[in-house]
Amino acid sequence: MSDYFVHPTAVVDEGAVIGKGTKIWHFCHVMPGAVIGERCNIGQNCVVMPGTKLGNNCKLQNNVSVYEGVELEDDVFCGPSMVFTNVLFPRSHVNRRGEYTRTLCKQGTTIGANATIVCGVTLGRYSFVGAGTVVTKNVKDHALVVGNPALWVGWVCACGERLRLTEGRGTCARCGAGYVERDGQLGAA
Repeated sequence: MSDYFVHPTAVVDEGAVIGKGTKIWHFCHVMPGAVIGERCNIGQNCVVMPGTKLGNNCKLQNNVSVYEGVELEDDVFCGPSMVFTNVLFPRSHVNRRGEYTRTLCKQGTTIGANATIVCGVTLGRYSFVGAGTVVTKNVKDHALVVGNPALWVGWVCACGERLRLTEGRGTCARCGAGYVERDGQLGAA
């Protein structure tokens, strides 16, 4: 008996590694060579391809495909129908296997519904990508980005609350964590 849950309609191929307490829901496919950490929740109709890695406590909402070259660190949230890519210049008639471009979502990243993450970028720790946003460049730690292309519009706390800074300093209204902005970066106070 396994120490994770797989819905009867899901397919987990031999050679996939699934962590304790993870749940894989309706119509998902986890392919050989995929590594999924502990306590993850893989929503309906998701695909996790070979050569991918999901850290602990990651959440894939419905209709998310994680393609080879994508890595999610711990506590990453992927909203419904958001999209990762893994080839910069795809053509149906040209085989691009072996040309996958790495995408890294660092610890605590949130990606909103219907966002698109163009491959080759890093989403910083606790960054927040708004719904429908198209990310084509790296996103800083704690940055809030929205739009097409993604534009920086503010900072967010590790708990997800938008921060209001005064003279480069701020305290989260939800959890009380303190932050300071220095040289275009946000860090703990």
